[in-house]
Amino acid sequence: VQLVESGGGLVQPGGSLRLSCAASGFTFSAYPMKWYRQAPGKERVLVASITSAGGSTYGADSMKGRFTISRDNAKNTVYLQMNSLKPEDTAVYYCNVKKQGLNYWGQGTQVTVSS
Repeated sequence: VQLVESGGGLVQPGGSLRLSCAASGFTFSAYPMKWYRQAPGKERVLVASITSAGGSTYGADSMKGRFTISRDNAKNTVYLQMNSLKPEDTAVYYCNVKKQGLNYWGQGTQVTVSS
């Protein structure tokens, strides 16, 4: 299993970013996928999840309406569209899949929201 995140960077408050996670080594279309984030000195927390059929849920009310998770099973890729970004969204964002009881993680992509 390999997960490779991309799309992070520095953005001003109110801006947008689209994160991507390219997956390989497993049957992508069969598995739910998740995005987590970890801010400095804090625990890793769930941002959003998407089922194999495309149904989505979000980890916190503060993310609903601003973040959108989606997937393209033909490209083995899961996305996280983030709008109206706030400084408190600054974190390393990780892609995750749980397969046969094991959690797999990408290397993460840094998102920094600052003026």
